[in-house]
Amino acid sequence: MITRLEIQNFGPLAKIDWVKLGRINLVIGSNGAGKTFLLKSLYTAMRTLEEYKRGSNPKTAAEILWDKLHWTFQADKIGDLVTKGASGNLSFKCWVDGKEFSYGFGKDTTKQIQAPENQVPPRSSNSIFLPAKEVLSLQPIILRSRDTEQEFGFDDTYLDLARALGQSTQRGKNYAEFASSRTSLERMLGGRIEYDNGAKRWQFKKGGQRFPIGVAAEGVKKIAILDTLLGNRYLDLGSIIFVDEPESALHPAKLTQLLDIVAALAEGGIQFFMASHSYFVVKKLFLIAQERGMSIPVIAEEEDGWRPADLKDGMPDNAIIAESIRLYEQEVNLSLK
Repeated sequence: MITRLEIQNFGPLAKIDWVKLGRINLVIGSNGAGKTFLLKSLYTAMRTLEEYKRGSNPKTAAEILWDKLHWTFQADKIGDLVTKGASGNLSFKCWVDGKEFSYGFGKDTTKQIQAPENQVPPRSSNSIFLPAKEVLSLQPIILRSRDTEQEFGFDDTYLDLARALGQSTQRGKNYAEFASSRTSLERMLGGRIEYDNGAKRWQFKKGGQRFPIGVAAEGVKKIAILDTLLGNRYLDLGSIIFVDEPESALHPAKLTQLLDIVAALAEGGIQFFMASHSYFVVKKLFLIAQERGMSIPVIAEEEDGWRPADLKDGMPDNAIIAESIRLYEQEVNLSLK
């Protein structure tokens, strides 16, 4: 798993130094702070490591990295990813099981990236990025836009997910951790979402009835995406899952159930990175850390930069918690009038 991250001058991220990462890691901050940017920076690094020397892929690590940065951040010139006004180059370093992967470049860089420093052995596992929006109903549009028309619009996080969802569900014995999690996910769904090969579309199956995917709620489709990736074996116990705004389109009760499933999968071996500005997410993960004795590192945006903490040690001081306290105090003051 990823054990440490250092970033300098990467878009909105002027400086990040996040050490002692765990099985579940949380990024919190306001809109526009760079939470999604941070997740995508890690995702591009992991996909570079996973695609390099896999099968008959002839590309160098530098070529794969440029491709992932170009299509994930959709920058015509890679140098545009360097923080505006920064005096130094962009620098990215992460450690996977203690082994370093790092690269850097300046604002004038176009397509030629210097070969990254890499001590990480080839990975057979797949990482995946789950965006705030569901992808099932958009899958054919995403594939056509990128594979056929090769246009900017849907970035690589969407394309990789759309391709991963296209793999058929595998029969037979699954990982025990996956089987129990899928049972819980399908209980949350109240049914099952399946791909109809004849009609070439996703359908929601409930009891003996089938419904078009469009009638399923947004939250149902998001839950079904994780269920599908566990069922078709795209993910394994060495995978890393990046989740942007897990709270999006989910009722708080469903959200807390989903985070319990995340905790179970994390204890089984999958690593999670989540970006959120939801009090429910922070509070539920805090309770998971306390109940399970689990380290859940968190990095929060502050006025003077990004501050790391650990939910195992308590709730961190941050704007999300402060706002929830302010609303509670406002409620108390109203009740006392």
